[in-house]
Amino acid sequence: MTPGTTERARVDGDAGAIEVVCNVPPHARAGIALVCHPHPLQGGTLDNKVAQTLAKTFFGLDYVAVRFNFRGVGTSEGAHDDGVGETEDALAVIAWARERYGTSLPLALAGFSFGSYVQTRVAQRTQAERLVLVGPAVRRFPVGPVPADTIVIHGEEDDIVPLADVLDWARPQALPIVVFPGCGHFFHGRLQPLRDTIAGMWRRPPSVF
Repeated sequence: MTPGTTERARVDGDAGAIEVVCNVPPHARAGIALVCHPHPLQGGTLDNKVAQTLAKTFFGLDYVAVRFNFRGVGTSEGAHDDGVGETEDALAVIAWARERYGTSLPLALAGFSFGSYVQTRVAQRTQAERLVLVGPAVRRFPVGPVPADTIVIHGEEDDIVPLADVLDWARPQALPIVVFPGCGHFFHGRLQPLRDTIAGMWRRPPSVF
């Protein structure tokens, strides 16, 4: 990331303290971007490389990039709750971030894998500018319909969430998705192209698609 401020905080949630890391642009802020990491019972944390890439992408777009550890991960208190309690964690972090950085700033929601599922739940409870879902775990969790301008990116050779499952989920919504050829679930060796793709799509108005 370019020079800015990294802020660490502990936010009160209904299961206890939530560990939060924010990357704050050194100049005017375009919005707040909340990033959700992959499944905590499979090693997912706010330091996951895809989660970090999402944060770097939005930081580069002049958003305050906010990552947090789900309950039971790192120093976040509580225990895994299959996405229900994690949604409450996310909403608590959003409320804190808006109070700290600006209540009028637009909110972007970005998630990877299990984090994508949580963000679709969060989107039903708050006003978001747009969603970015990377490797969404659509068969493992009950991921519902999403807005038509949602950015969905998936790896062609994802062996954790098969591409066919994502296509089956997207098809009834007529939802376009971006497929990275020859790419697995964790986007190894493809993080910079992932960042560039999201940034490019974010800058284009939805009418372009």
